[in-house]
Amino acid sequence: MTPTSEEELSEIIAGSNGPLRIKGGGTRPIGKTDGADLSLAGMSGITLYEPGALTIVAKAGTPVAEIEAKLAKENQRLAFEPMDHRALLGTKGEPTIGGVVSANVSGPRRISVGACRDFMLGIQMVDGAGNIVKNGGRVMKNVTGYDLVKLMTGAYGTLGVLTEVSMKVLPDVAAQAMLVLDGLDDTQAVAAMSAALSSPYEVTGVAHDPQKAKTLFRLEGFPDSIAYRAEALTKHLAKFGAAETIDDTENVKMAWADIRDVRGFAGQDGDVWRISAKPSDTPGLVAKVGAKAVQYDWGGGLIWALTDTGRDIRGSLGEFDGHATLIRGDAVPTFHPEPARLASISAGLREKFDPRGILNPGLMN
Repeated sequence: MTPTSEEELSEIIAGSNGPLRIKGGGTRPIGKTDGADLSLAGMSGITLYEPGALTIVAKAGTPVAEIEAKLAKENQRLAFEPMDHRALLGTKGEPTIGGVVSANVSGPRRISVGACRDFMLGIQMVDGAGNIVKNGGRVMKNVTGYDLVKLMTGAYGTLGVLTEVSMKVLPDVAAQAMLVLDGLDDTQAVAAMSAALSSPYEVTGVAHDPQKAKTLFRLEGFPDSIAYRAEALTKHLAKFGAAETIDDTENVKMAWADIRDVRGFAGQDGDVWRISAKPSDTPGLVAKVGAKAVQYDWGGGLIWALTDTGRDIRGSLGEFDGHATLIRGDAVPTFHPEPARLASISAGLREKFDPRGILNPGLMN
């Protein structure tokens, strides 16, 4: 089923006698859920773009590439840097903005500008009863009651089917550069990344590759500003070693696209886990996992781990302040079990918005 309007989508959902599997571009088939395929590909297009107001509105099935191309003409961008899962998951198709919002997909720049959720202004959706719902608008404002904009961002289509999203965008940057430290172990790298993030030098990306023993720090802005901050940051990090500066913007962009999309794991056998935790805890968690390869992002707050197929690493991790999500693999549940109180709240919300339990059933349970 591929509706082309909200009204058609509403009729499909209201008249459905069984579960529905919500699809965008088909590039991120994460988790198990049964049901008839309901594709948003027929609801595509940018409906409003106001560069002066830093606002864009697009239908849920709009390819991210189309939005990025439109923004680039006005020297603007999606600052939260959404990941493209195709290389990692071996999928085809085109990532859509509805899929990005539904999963709150956010890249390395999250540490400096925030997540996808922080750029959301408004949404339109159809809930599990077939009701067309609108929430938010085109400016940031406080709300009372359910903040559906934030609630739907990261709900994976389990509360409703997004049909249109309104987002804040930001100006693009003139140049990029990065500093590279060699030879640090995981604990040293997390300390260096924390030192960079707590500095005044406006670092917009910090990552560590243990396999190559390289720790990377990204700087963005005007060339003169980058040159000054790179020199100052090099001195700030001197106790961790002598940093190399790479100031070729295109090479830096490619390097961080590799980090964003975890391309180092593409084509390698095994499951892929995404572990979110306190940076100070992550070296110890990595030691418990026994992964074949790992990648640190977000200053150490995000771990990508490549493991043997079929292993549930949650038992090895034990109790920790964070969660582990299975991004590639299907032998164990995708999402980390919620604490009892949070699980009760989640169940209550699903009962409210999808009383028949037909939207991506079981996906986040």
